[in-house]
Amino acid sequence: MPLITVTDEVVGAPSGPAWTMAVFEETVRLDELIRRRVFLEVAESGADADPEERTRMTLDAFGRNGFVVLVDDRQVTELDEKVRLHAGARVTFLKLVPLVGG
Repeated sequence: MPLITVTDEVVGAPSGPAWTMAVFEETVRLDELIRRRVFLEVAESGADADPEERTRMTLDAFGRNGFVVLVDDRQVTELDEKVRLHAGARVTFLKLVPLVGG
C-alpha cells in the first residue's frame, strides 16, 4: 500500500502539519481525497467535530476558491477529477489569501 504525504500551506506562511496517508488505489476522485484528508485531521486532532460536516464545509470552500489542491505540483481543478497517486506523491492544500484592497 503506497504512502502519500499531505500538507497544508498558506501563501507567504510556513507550511502547516504534514500527514502520511495510505492509499489503496492508483486513482481517486478529488472530492474523496479531500474527504479522507478531513477525516484524518479530525481523527488526529481528537477534536469533537463532525467529520461529515467538516467535509461539506471544506468542499464548499474549494468550490468558492478558498484553496487549491496540488498533486506533485499539478493543480487539480474539479472535484470529480480523478487524481493519479503513487508512492511518495505529495498532495498540498494551498489556502489562497486575498490581496489587500483587492
